Amino acid sequence: DYWSSTTLDHPATFDKIAMDPEVKKGLIEDLNLFISRRDYYKRVGKAWKRGYLLYGPPGTGKSSLVAAMANYLRFDVYDLDLKEVMCNSDLRRLLIGTASKSILVIEDIDCSVELQNRAAEGGVAAVDDEKVWIFHLPGASSLGLGMAR
Repeated sequence: DYWSSTTLDHPATFDKIAMDPEVKKGLIEDLNLFISRRDYYKRVGKAWKRGYLLYGPPGTGKSSLVAAMANYLRFDVYDLDLKEVMCNSDLRRLLIGTASKSILVIEDIDCSVELQNRAAEGGVAAVDDEKVWIFHLPGASSLGLGMAR
């Protein structure tokens, strides 16, 4: 098994993390909007999910931010290294196996040139709702122009 949900026991909260106050406020507002619009997403037939891209060198607070988001939303956290996924069916199986109310952290997406093709083939888009996606990059310069869209 590539991943499993674990009980998050991390003390990070939005009150405790160092972050630009306006960015923090905007993120909290976005999370609140996401949570409040479940019925809307179901009504229009869209998957109820939200995605964020976090990038930066080790030690800049990406994991603490994920923990703060999970604690704020009371969501489980799943962590996946795409280098371990060999084919689209593996990825689809893993994503479908996650619980609702979860944060999916996809590590080092720049190491997987196949990610765009997987999404286009339904590997990512076919997953159920009630998810927050967080993609991690070691640095902004490693993001290709095609992936930035």
